[in-house]
Amino acid sequence: MTDEIDKLKMHSPDLTQDNIAKIRALFPGCVTEAAGEDGAPTLKVDFDQLRQELSDAIVEGPQERYHLDWPGKRQALITANAPIAKTLRPVREESVDFDTTQNLFIEGDNLEALKLLQETYLSKVKMIYIDPPYNTGKDFIYKDNFAKAKEDYEIEAGVRDLDGGQLVSNPESRGRYHSDWMSMMYSRLTVAKRLLMDEGIILVSIDDYEQSALRKLMDEVFGERNFIAQLTWEKGRKNDAKFFSVGHEYMLVFGKNVSKLRERHESWREEKPGAREIWDEFIRLKQIHGDDFKEIERELSQWYSDLPKGHPAKKWARYKRVDKNGPWRDRDISWPGGDGPTYDVIHPITKQPCAVPEAGWRYASPDEMQRQIKLGLVEFRDDHTEPPFRKAHIRPAPGEADDEQSDQVADEGGDTEEDGADAEFATQVRGSYFYKQSQVSVKYLRNLMGGKVFTNPKDHEELAKLIEYVSPKDRDGIIIDFFAGSASTAEATMRANAIYGSNHQFIMVQLPESLVDAEKNTTGTAKKTVQAAIKLMKKNNRPPVLSEVSKERIRRAGAKILEGDTHPDWNKDVGFRVLKIDSSNIADVYYTPDATTQADLLTRVDNIKPDRSPEDLLFQVLLDWGVDLTLPITREVLHGKTVFFVAGTALAACFDDGVDEVLVKDLATRAPLRVVFKDTGFKDDATKINVKQIFKSLSPDTDVKAI
Repeated sequence: MTDEIDKLKMHSPDLTQDNIAKIRALFPGCVTEAAGEDGAPTLKVDFDQLRQELSDAIVEGPQERYHLDWPGKRQALITANAPIAKTLRPVREESVDFDTTQNLFIEGDNLEALKLLQETYLSKVKMIYIDPPYNTGKDFIYKDNFAKAKEDYEIEAGVRDLDGGQLVSNPESRGRYHSDWMSMMYSRLTVAKRLLMDEGIILVSIDDYEQSALRKLMDEVFGERNFIAQLTWEKGRKNDAKFFSVGHEYMLVFGKNVSKLRERHESWREEKPGAREIWDEFIRLKQIHGDDFKEIERELSQWYSDLPKGHPAKKWARYKRVDKNGPWRDRDISWPGGDGPTYDVIHPITKQPCAVPEAGWRYASPDEMQRQIKLGLVEFRDDHTEPPFRKAHIRPAPGEADDEQSDQVADEGGDTEEDGADAEFATQVRGSYFYKQSQVSVKYLRNLMGGKVFTNPKDHEELAKLIEYVSPKDRDGIIIDFFAGSASTAEATMRANAIYGSNHQFIMVQLPESLVDAEKNTTGTAKKTVQAAIKLMKKNNRPPVLSEVSKERIRRAGAKILEGDTHPDWNKDVGFRVLKIDSSNIADVYYTPDATTQADLLTRVDNIKPDRSPEDLLFQVLLDWGVDLTLPITREVLHGKTVFFVAGTALAACFDDGVDEVLVKDLATRAPLRVVFKDTGFKDDATKINVKQIFKSLSPDTDVKAI
């Protein structure tokens, strides 16, 4: 029937079939029909024909080549591409500001989460930061087989869990082998890459043991041409070490497409430490002395002297001169690299041409030089026998556009600096090495949570600086951490927003690992930490699982941030929607109709599982349609039926029974972009048949679907 309502597929994308479709578009003769596992015809790649098409580029047989391989790699890629019939179920009672927040906390296996998110967030994520489990020879368990199986899973054999996922672990009996860890990471990084925007970046923390393997793995997934840096995070000396104190970790930084970053002329800079404090002191003195810049200079000089040793502002004490644009220092006015232009620049007092720098003037034309002079950005010497110099303000003044010409000047400390003309304060390129004692974050969390509940949390303040550093042009980007752990990334995102006035959104993913099981398998300090976490969960009437501790940390951190001073441009969003991964809301007959017997048909008239709510169905529809999971949702009762409206008219959904043409016409007059009904929810067959015709007449642009 031509007017039958289209059905939503209700499972994650099948990337294998998508890739075959791309090959078919390029080489149509290389894709043919063949029998699938169920005997039905399906599209397959004819590799013999494809080899013929690519005869000049194929690497045949055992020929030597540069590549990365390990046992399980092929299966890991198949796992990354395989679709899953799962969903995300909203949990309002565990959320904060569910109806208004732009943040998500997903509880469940991270590979499943990434697969479920890939249609909604394909090429939309600005930054991914993960701190994956390090390969210590201890267990790391993730469900890595998503084949659509029947209900008689091999649970008794201990190889599958209740959801049918094969349990992949790295037990001590297998030692610290690389292969299991590499397979676990390969599938997740492969899917995660799809979520990144072209200008997006990924940062991965790792220790010495798997650093080299991870670097090769990321070279393969992201391409070594997209490698940006390997950062070294020094956390403090370990005096119990036998040979060397290895107190550092690494952070590998890759872009999805570094050339796209360059095309946007994106340069990463951070505020020079202490610059903001210098500016604040200038503002304070200006309120006292007005335009008496000599007096401001005198008191500012004394302020520098009084700063304690080691204060970051002491390094910038050369910003000791003051004018209407604030503290400044002198900079060279000659052409970078030599062979610059020469022309007359008249000294304002002697009226004689000033001496020309040996390398020529910094500005290409006399007109530009005069413009800089009028802006007050050029300072003349006592007479014309020496060239003037440029001013560099601690907070660049209007017209300080030096960076447009890639000016680089040697810093007094031997570094290289580049002051951004559009920066709020004087800036510098961040170094690849940084130090932050690990106990700082441990003590902070102990105070925040009321006990030591995480053994080695990442420092949220350092992560906040990194978030700001790598997103100068994306002030409202999406940030994902799919190994959320202590949820440092969530707090770091909120901190960065509160300090710098950005409005980044976070998506955290955490497996609900049992703390009770962890307590049984740990000793010493780690055991005490787990016990403290269990106690905290009992106190808050929460289940003793790691994801619950993570959520509690975000709740407390958000409240604490709101207590302090925040940037006026921040939207103050410290909430999050909790979504839990679960089996599909749709009964198994939807996915395996061949397994349904005639005797079952009468019991399966409604294909919706009986324990699922209308809001559960709504979120599966959002996933299937690729609609943003953080859009505002409202409910209305129309003609006795509950209707969900997502972001006004982005989507309308009614999952009640007895839907009639009156309601259908009402919805059509509102012209939503999308509308969805339950396939068995219509009052009668006539209504079901007429739905598409009604929308075609009243709202032809509406996409009409059913589940």
